[in-house]
Amino acid sequence: MTSQLGKVGVLYGGKSAERPVSLQSGQGVYEALRSKGVDAHLFDTGEQGLAQLEAQQFDRVFIALHGRYGEDGCMQGILEYLGIPYTGPSVMSSAIAMDKIMTKRILLEKGIPTPRYAVAYTQDDLYEAAETLGFPMIVKAPHEGSTLGLKKILTKSDIPEAFTLIKTYDSELLAEQFIVGRELTVAVLGKGEDARALPIIEIIAPDGNYDFNNKYIANDTRYECPANLSPELTAKIQQYCVQTYKAVGCEGWSRVDVMLDAKQQPWILEINTSPGMTSHSLVPMAAKATGMAYADLCVYLLEQASTKV
Repeated sequence: MTSQLGKVGVLYGGKSAERPVSLQSGQGVYEALRSKGVDAHLFDTGEQGLAQLEAQQFDRVFIALHGRYGEDGCMQGILEYLGIPYTGPSVMSSAIAMDKIMTKRILLEKGIPTPRYAVAYTQDDLYEAAETLGFPMIVKAPHEGSTLGLKKILTKSDIPEAFTLIKTYDSELLAEQFIVGRELTVAVLGKGEDARALPIIEIIAPDGNYDFNNKYIANDTRYECPANLSPELTAKIQQYCVQTYKAVGCEGWSRVDVMLDAKQQPWILEINTSPGMTSHSLVPMAAKATGMAYADLCVYLLEQASTKV
């Protein structure tokens, strides 16, 4: 019974560049939990302090924060200190997944296919990366999400503008081999050997550009769930995603982003440990394909809340 979940805080808002998305996610989760009889309360970590969080005496919390100070291990560490069970992965797993460069190092060590990359701190570093990776090349802010601080570079002349843009988000830049192909995403739920992948979603964005606008605002992006893939390829991609989830040490839930090239080779791009829960979000879409409604997904995730230390 949901009454056994106690007083629940839905942590949302926050201070990152993804605050607007988090406000939508949190509101959706809050309304869903309330509809199921959960004693849920919204708590904006960008407007309310840690003393106020402790004073609320929440029995558990649902983390609907995205980006820095919410998805990167900071809030998870605070909750561990306060002894409040929380949804999603641990401090360490959250911190690793939020750092796309560190994630890549782990993927490579585990033999999981991921695009070639280079780390850049200066504009000259990006020119050197282009010599190695070729064009087109993707440049990302490695500690942001929601496609913020991301630029596709077609020629050398694009590098100065991309460098200036992404430097506003991060001091360290990730240059990555551009994979031409189909864009997929896979939600994974559970912990350890019980971790399981949900149906694969294919994202078909206008002009192949799945940017912030096409993610959260426009209605032109199409989604196919389950994606039109052979059973064998579906199983292969899902296996890579579960391996990624386990390699980073995730539990509760996460979402893995994948590119599938023309040779049907999947490439793992990154893993998101606090995925969006807006009306455009993908984990609820994948859950729905298995017969799990949005509100039931929220309750399931909240039931898995725990401290990890």
